[in-house]
Amino acid sequence: MSTEIINGKLLASKIKEELKKEVENLKNKGINPCLAVLLVGENKASQKYVSFKEKTCGELGIESLVFRLPDDADEANIIKLINELNENSQVNGILVQLPLPKHLNQQKILEKINPFKDVDGFTPYCLGRLLVDTPLFIPCTPKGVLRMLDEYKIKIEGKNAVVIGRSIIVGKPLSLLLLKRNATVTVCHSKTKELHEITKKADILCVAIGKERFINSCMIKEGAVVIDIGINVTADGKVTGDVDFDEVKQKASYITPVPGGVGPMTIAMLMENTIYAVKLQRGLL
Repeated sequence: MSTEIINGKLLASKIKEELKKEVENLKNKGINPCLAVLLVGENKASQKYVSFKEKTCGELGIESLVFRLPDDADEANIIKLINELNENSQVNGILVQLPLPKHLNQQKILEKINPFKDVDGFTPYCLGRLLVDTPLFIPCTPKGVLRMLDEYKIKIEGKNAVVIGRSIIVGKPLSLLLLKRNATVTVCHSKTKELHEITKKADILCVAIGKERFINSCMIKEGAVVIDIGINVTADGKVTGDVDFDEVKQKASYITPVPGGVGPMTIAMLMENTIYAVKLQRGLL
């Protein structure tokens, strides 16, 4: 059986080219899309993600405002900044880079973002809309996963989909999106018993647990679609996923690589959400 590698990097490039044209059209109407990012602390991975977002904004012609705050930033000051950005009509999207330092109440801070500028889709309003099948902004990584499945014409309806991870960033919203597309969805997590027995029944396996090469070929069935959402840095500085790619690709029908799979799609979907926010705010939809 030949395995097809799902090329997220290529698909993301295609989407970004389309978005670049949309940005040009908006600018021709005197509208300048703007994304504001709050980065708190010195988390190396977060700094890297934010630099990717800045770079992509630049490529597409979207104005990027990055607010870098110290690790000991006061919660009240962060909320004050979010309120100012909510009130600023020139700012279309607001993103708080996660995770936040432990002394901060992440949920309280996210709740302060105007839902109509919540391009990450993490506010209770946006997650609630997703739950009742009337999404406003869909979280970027799950949205990217669905886009990849559609691009490669992978059938979702009627399939057994297993999602490992239950965060609001990936696991929960992804399970809702798959459910909406009529998959039978099982959500697994750190307390799940006999995990390998569940993963071996998956037609579509989505892994987001942050454990380097955790999924091996013994844990999947022949012909499964494997979506690796994990990003881990090995001791020698190499980036790897939650799936043992070289081993699992011998059994899977489709598989995403790390890097070059879900990661680039997450950034592309953030840009798409930002353009959607502009249109929403300007009454262009």
